[in-house]
Order: sequence, then C-alpha cells, then structure tokens
Amino acid sequence: MSDEEYVYDEETGEWMPASELEQRQAASGGQVEVRDAVGNLLEDGDQVTLIKDLVVKGAGQTLKRGTLIKSIRLTGDAQEIDCRYEGIKGLVLRAEFVRKRS
Repeated sequence: MSDEEYVYDEETGEWMPASELEQRQAASGGQVEVRDAVGNLLEDGDQVTLIKDLVVKGAGQTLKRGTLIKSIRLTGDAQEIDCRYEGIKGLVLRAEFVRKRS
C-alpha cells in the first residue's frame, strides 16, 4: 500500500491521491466556476440581485429580495462572492442566493 496522502475531491465525489488532484487543478488553470441560483456563470464585476431576504450577521440589517449588488468579486470558492453594499463592510454572499443581472 502506498504512503501517499489521499484527499476528497468534491467535484467527482471520490478519494484520490493528493498529487493527482493537484495535477487536475493545475490543468484546469485553478479557476473555479461560480454559478448563480439559476445556473448563470458569474464573473468579476457582474451585477446581481438577491432572490431571498437575507439577515446580515453582525450588521443588524436585512437585505431585501430584489436588492441590487453592483460589481461583485469572486473569492475562489465555488459558492461565495465578495460584495460591496452601503453600510456593510466585508459582505460575502453565497451564490445560491443571487441571480445575475443581464
């Protein structure tokens, strides 16, 4: 049996050697696809609207459904986007709660 470390690949749902996973990530360019609630591909600078009322922890504020968030940034995580909104610093939203604005 090999002494190599195995890691769980969330894309395939399989355990694989760490070296093989690194090779796959390098081949894909290390870019993670981030998709909104309806499956649209999100990119840096996109505008999104909220599809659900969200209570912002630590800000004591609720962002209402339909709120427009301008100029998002991707964080490298498949489900999180970094946003700016007036009165809230360091706002991070999950992609499943937003829809890309055309």
